[in-house]
Amino acid sequence: MDDKDVERILFITAHPDDLDFGAGATIAQWTDAGIKVSYGICTNGDQGGKDLTVTRDEMRKTRQREQTNAGRVLGVSDIHFLNYHDGLLEPTIQLRKDIVRIIRKVRPQRLVVQSPERNYDRIFASHPDHLAAAEAAMQAVYPDCGNPFAFPDLLNDEGLQPWNVTEAWVMTNEFSDHYIDTTSTIERKINALREHISQIEDMDAMAERIREWGAINAKAVGLPEGRFAETYKVVATK
Repeated sequence: MDDKDVERILFITAHPDDLDFGAGATIAQWTDAGIKVSYGICTNGDQGGKDLTVTRDEMRKTRQREQTNAGRVLGVSDIHFLNYHDGLLEPTIQLRKDIVRIIRKVRPQRLVVQSPERNYDRIFASHPDHLAAAEAAMQAVYPDCGNPFAFPDLLNDEGLQPWNVTEAWVMTNEFSDHYIDTTSTIERKINALREHISQIEDMDAMAERIREWGAINAKAVGLPEGRFAETYKVVATK
């Protein structure tokens, strides 16, 4: 599906900062092109950070504030926090329903999710919350969000009409078949990540790591040296 045919894109991820790490430079390009990007973030991030003096409720508020600020850097203001507890996320029927609710509100043509498959080469990408959020999101796309008989109270009580998402893009996936050249926006991605102060101890090391990952992706898809890329698996869902 060509970007010119896309008006709305929805991200579903497990934690605050996940989508900035996975797709921040792509998001900047989409918002610059006039596409409305929305976020659905499943957990409140309350297991984040290392400071034992910070209460978990303080951490929740901090992480939501950081994500809101990071969204502003990338041109995103429509953020839906589901507030499940960090570290305890499971692909339950209730989580599916909550994601379907967001999909029907936002009505995106494109959904972007984390990978529901464990990556043994990059295990940090396969946090159990990531896998759970991705699995629930894919189940929400098919078969739920376009089915009027799935969660009928969303239609009958909340007035949320069924909506079919045309395609799902999977981030951080070893089966990637699509890439975005992010050379022009990688620094915006890094600046968005700099808003996650509670989670990133060494900002310079983070920036170096992001550029390194982007260069590896670019090389893998055949781009010349000096370019950066983010990669995805594109799945037709309609």
